[in-house]
Amino acid sequence: MKSSGGSSKKAAFGKRLFDQRYLLLLSLPFVIWLIIFKYIPLTGWTMAFQDYKPHLGFFAQKWVGFKHFADLFKAPLFYQALRNTLGMSILGLVFGFTASIAFAILLNELRTLRFKRFTQTVSYLPHFVSWVIVANIVTSLLSPSGSINELLTRWGLVRQPVNFMTKPDLFWWIVVFSDIWKETGWNAIIYLAAMTGIDRQIYEAAEIDGANRLQKICYVTLPGIRPTIIILLIMSIGNIINTGFEKQFLLGNTVVAAKALVLDKYALDFGIGLFRYSFGTAIGIFKSVVSIILLFCANSLAQKAGEDKLI
Repeated sequence: MKSSGGSSKKAAFGKRLFDQRYLLLLSLPFVIWLIIFKYIPLTGWTMAFQDYKPHLGFFAQKWVGFKHFADLFKAPLFYQALRNTLGMSILGLVFGFTASIAFAILLNELRTLRFKRFTQTVSYLPHFVSWVIVANIVTSLLSPSGSINELLTRWGLVRQPVNFMTKPDLFWWIVVFSDIWKETGWNAIIYLAAMTGIDRQIYEAAEIDGANRLQKICYVTLPGIRPTIIILLIMSIGNIINTGFEKQFLLGNTVVAAKALVLDKYALDFGIGLFRYSFGTAIGIFKSVVSIILLFCANSLAQKAGEDKLI
């Protein structure tokens, strides 16, 4: 009985594979790409447990265990970089996530189709602009002779122009709102796509019940895109420590260097920059472990909120 049951399951599994053979063939290039560029490079993690020397072979390296992790957690600059990374990432998550949803709702509520398309196109364009150009624009706007200072002095809000780029306490906010300006339109696309899947009859029923625009947004639109919001929130929380360093590097200067140091910049300067490949790899592993923990925590919170588990 067991053998016949097992053979029938194998036959059913083989039939499913045969029925989906074209889908499997289409996905095969992506699987190969994933293995080559994502999984095979993970072997480089072994460098974090070695005193890695590029001129030596793999088996000739000296294994040192968790020495580089111990050095990492003893370094004061590491905690400074971690604080800056988490600070800018959390601010970006709170304000950027909210801005994308709000902008998508506003676009969805526009009734003039031509103006809606124009607004969408204009809002998407900054995403394709290099951070080098964005940093130059932001620096010019916030310079003592820039447009922002000109408006502030003209309205009497400040007596003397303010050099915003040399204010360490403002650096996080400059980075966060520069990123919001650049990415809000692009990030709103997926919410707009989710809104198109909401049944129009629900809006009609709400209108018959006397709901105004704001009530329809609160009781129809937002609940309708809630699964999308939860999924993107989980992904954003998982990447909260992977803020990159391009924005901080291009917008920073020596005056605000203490606020601009993030984990990726720390790994570049004190790892690869000093030929300490093992130390830089240890920073990368730390980031990956923290990201996985945050991902599972966010997924558990989503399940408690009534959403299905994603992982």
